[in-house]
Amino acid sequence: MRAHVVDHPLVAHKLTALRDAATPAPTFRLLCDELVTLLAYEATRDVRVEPVTVQTPLAPAAGVRLAAPKPLVVPILRAGLGMLDGMMRLLPTAEVGFLGLVRDERTLLASTYAERLPTDLSGRQCYVLDPMLATGGTLVMAAQYLLERGAESVCALCLLAAPEGLAHVEEALGSDVKSVSVVVAGLDERLNDVGYIVPGLGDAGDRLFGLAE
Repeated sequence: MRAHVVDHPLVAHKLTALRDAATPAPTFRLLCDELVTLLAYEATRDVRVEPVTVQTPLAPAAGVRLAAPKPLVVPILRAGLGMLDGMMRLLPTAEVGFLGLVRDERTLLASTYAERLPTDLSGRQCYVLDPMLATGGTLVMAAQYLLERGAESVCALCLLAAPEGLAHVEEALGSDVKSVSVVVAGLDERLNDVGYIVPGLGDAGDRLFGLAE
């Protein structure tokens, strides 16, 4: 699996502010939005394009445009919603589907509770948005779900990842792993005994949207 940790001072600066427990929710949301746009720039390096010629005020000019079928952006509910605007700012013509996955805090296993995706994803490049790649279970389920529907490739954009999560994705996806990539702002040290990334930034969903109890 291709895993790319983005090495850029602006990414590191914004990620540091996200980690700070003193950063309030409004600022956290703004930083997340900006950071995702930077990650999206890296994640879309392989987005499929086709040649086109346009007429400038002076002469014809060769260029490219996004090829059909359109890319599909898939935020993982609920925390992935906080990444959607930042992604769509860079890729405004993409279509959006939604996948609701929840992790059992006892078993650390993910299960699906909602989905709004095309039945046929043949030839589609899919971009999964999920702030934390911790145990890797959510990404495995999301990738399998999309690939089974015919997706050509799945690229996950994450704020943070743990080595254990990346290793689990590699192992669990088997031969499908060649169609999956990850672009992440930071690769952290480890998971703790309850499956949280350390040093991490806490629960991204809670910091974006509150506890919602």
